[in-house]
Amino acid sequence: MKNNGNRILTTHVGSLVRPKPFVELLRRKLQRGVPDNEYLPALKSAVAQIVHQQAEAGIDIVSDGEFGKGIGWEQYAIERLSGFGPRQPLATESGNLAVAFRDMERFPEFYQEYWPKQELTEAVYACVGPIRYTGHEALKRDIEDLKAAIAVSDVVEGFLPVVAPASAIAISPNEYYKTDEEYIFAVAEALREEYRTIVESGLIAQIDDAHLPFMYDRMVPPGTREDYRKWAGMRIDALNHALRGIPEERTRYHICWGSWNRPHTTDVPLKEIVDLVLKVQVGGYAIEAANVRHEHEWRVWEDVKLPDGKTLIPGVIAHTTNVVEHPELVAQRLVRFANLVGRDNVIGGTDCGFAQGPFVQRVHPSIMWAKLESLAEGARIATAELWSKRSATV
Repeated sequence: MKNNGNRILTTHVGSLVRPKPFVELLRRKLQRGVPDNEYLPALKSAVAQIVHQQAEAGIDIVSDGEFGKGIGWEQYAIERLSGFGPRQPLATESGNLAVAFRDMERFPEFYQEYWPKQELTEAVYACVGPIRYTGHEALKRDIEDLKAAIAVSDVVEGFLPVVAPASAIAISPNEYYKTDEEYIFAVAEALREEYRTIVESGLIAQIDDAHLPFMYDRMVPPGTREDYRKWAGMRIDALNHALRGIPEERTRYHICWGSWNRPHTTDVPLKEIVDLVLKVQVGGYAIEAANVRHEHEWRVWEDVKLPDGKTLIPGVIAHTTNVVEHPELVAQRLVRFANLVGRDNVIGGTDCGFAQGPFVQRVHPSIMWAKLESLAEGARIATAELWSKRSATV
């Protein structure tokens, strides 16, 4: 990642609301297919438009909006890996709700109203054969589309969001490999090809892993904290296996507690998993910090040292509300983190994607752009404050 130099840079988590005409094209593609000579030019044009809009909003490190992924942020991997096949959900499963979590038990009436409004495209796939990476053509297209858009835009650099092994198969049961460990490392080895190719292209690879913190809520109880840490530890080892030899400064790791604007009363506290997160061998950590359930956790960094040479990308804009953050509030949040970890080690980010896949938007697109503009303005205010004073953190 580029060094901040003399200002706070801005970025976001990756997924952006798709333009309506492109969404309708994706619907047709999913339902009955769209020929490449129609789909590929439309995708390239949509990526060019979204990168231009990010630049206009003042975002420095931009993505393709995840427009090249026709299904969910994690399940797209099923389309780029061999060895998976669809299967019927178990009796305890219900579409995207493969396993219930404790929030659902406390607020059942809310979820009865909420879930039908979510147009998620996730299905249950099982691992039924050897896993290999097969998404070379789609990955090449995503890289080329983003780089072409960046070349004619005033931005610092670009990143592509990709999925971590733990999240890629979070709802895909193993019906082929002998052990859970063998399964997760096979996925990691395959996804390594995606990570490496992105970095070698000159882009940043952002590894998305929302299921890592979310799984705590699905495991504990009835399991114990130790059960969860054992589960998570193996998956972080697998991710580091996938990242071996890839320059850390060209990678970043993103966690959140789910893009759903749900109660979040049973989220695992950051202080209980921050040591696990920092074991991931990347150059930056993008962590949700604007959500009203997690904003207070900036104080975790009073006791936890950010490793030397690493960058913290706190979410200072929330995706869970249509209220647009005031730039002064954004600046306050950024200054808090800068005073704890050093101004050169902070990039302003968002909590999560503004769209969970192509058909689920978390805020109206006009509000999304207003939020990103507020992020950029807040970063300018924070820069003026942080670079106008001498402090021990500089």
